[in-house]
Amino acid sequence: MQKIFGFHPIIEAIEAGKSIEKVFFKQNLHGKLFSELFSLVKKKAIPYQFVPEQWFNKYRNKNTQGVVALISAIEYVDFEQLIIQSFEQDKYPFFVVLDGITDVRNLGAIARSCVSASVDGLIVKSKNAARINADAIKTSAGALLKLPITRVKSLVKAIEYMKNSGITIVAATEKGASLYFSVDYKRPIAIIMGAEDKGISQSVLNLADYKAKIPILGDIDSLNVSVAAGIFIYEVLRQRFIS
Repeated sequence: MQKIFGFHPIIEAIEAGKSIEKVFFKQNLHGKLFSELFSLVKKKAIPYQFVPEQWFNKYRNKNTQGVVALISAIEYVDFEQLIIQSFEQDKYPFFVVLDGITDVRNLGAIARSCVSASVDGLIVKSKNAARINADAIKTSAGALLKLPITRVKSLVKAIEYMKNSGITIVAATEKGASLYFSVDYKRPIAIIMGAEDKGISQSVLNLADYKAKIPILGDIDSLNVSVAAGIFIYEVLRQRFIS
């Protein structure tokens, strides 16, 4: 993954519209340039982390100034523009939202299903989410390079925006009262998939119009999230194009 070193180059890259995967700051940084960059990073919802000085030892031959940025392997799209354009192009926009999924293999597999089913966009959190790197792209068989992906600071605010835009929110959860195939998907839809260990966060779950589950008859608690996502995604297609 390509890296940028130093305050001015990183600020210029962000202002030029480059998609930044993450910014690493040396602990206890201060000063005007730090304040400028840090404010910009927060404004753009770019993931960041403060790391000890020793972390920068591998870049001794670079003038890091205590800051390193990773350029994203993909170009993220603007969230609001994605929603607006999808309504302009499709009768029934279809989105998949990922809440807390950190495994790149699951991310890649879900993206592959999304592209196969012509999902309009994948919505992920800017923090606590799988990094879209070479491993994720390989796992997705290149799907992450073909799928519109948007990164948001707050899933709650993003979902509220979608609901106000007329999009029905379906949360995939074993706590659901409905079976996944009983929901009517022939309308603008966003399906939320949560992490296997924690599930969908309660604040996000509270916003769902439907809480739907996949019936499990065997002696197991849940399915792999990428498998579950595939089941939901293709139920949407079955209802829209077959039934």
